[in-house]
Amino acid sequence: MAGQFAIVTGASTGIGFELARLCASKGYDLLVAADEPEIEAAAEALRKEVNSIAVVALQADLATIEGVDKLYEVAQGRKVDVLMANAGRGLGHAFLDQEWARVRQVIDTNVMGTTYLLHRVGQDMRRRNEGQILITGSIAGFTPGSFQAVYNASKSYLNSLSFALREELRDTKVTVTCLMPGATETEFFARADMLDTKVGSEDKDDAAMVARKGFEAMMNGEGDVVTGLKNKIQSAVANVTPAETLAKQHRKQAEPGTAKS
Repeated sequence: MAGQFAIVTGASTGIGFELARLCASKGYDLLVAADEPEIEAAAEALRKEVNSIAVVALQADLATIEGVDKLYEVAQGRKVDVLMANAGRGLGHAFLDQEWARVRQVIDTNVMGTTYLLHRVGQDMRRRNEGQILITGSIAGFTPGSFQAVYNASKSYLNSLSFALREELRDTKVTVTCLMPGATETEFFARADMLDTKVGSEDKDDAAMVARKGFEAMMNGEGDVVTGLKNKIQSAVANVTPAETLAKQHRKQAEPGTAKS
């Protein structure tokens, strides 16, 4: 893939960083972005691992139109071969107890910013009739997320958008893949203030494994991938379980104070 170019958002830690590592290992030049200064350290780590590629780091708020525009401009008109739309925010606790500013940040990051980025880069890919897109959705999108309501709703949106966009591009050489992990060992639960919950305190999937499964699915042109046997079972069950029951089950996982003792 020497000379090809990939954009990875949310790449400072976790799944995003591991996705960027996989791109680097295949010889892609990289533009990695996140809304925190740690993205510079992540970029430097990638350069040290594969010194034959170019890695540009951008700290920008991808929840905003301005942040996404800045990302697009920093790409400097390069042909984007791969777009990995991974940036996302989580938020625990009861919806009515959450601060509105944090609720808005989840919606703006997961929904508005991601959608705008897909629209801008996707138009270029369609015009060239080539490109690969990986969207990080979640199995959370299959379940009404009691005590994680806005996050789960945002992932339901992304899952749906991914499948719809894939169908619209069926007659082109642009592929769209939805990566749908379950609970993964990242900074997510600490940032979402969910360490006192059952899901936040139990064992989780390895971020490198999740990224590898998503990367492989994208490279193979697959429509989606659910990572891990437990998550595959959970997503299958969710498809035949009443929403009210799913919401009650989710409460046992995400309600504050349910952490393992």
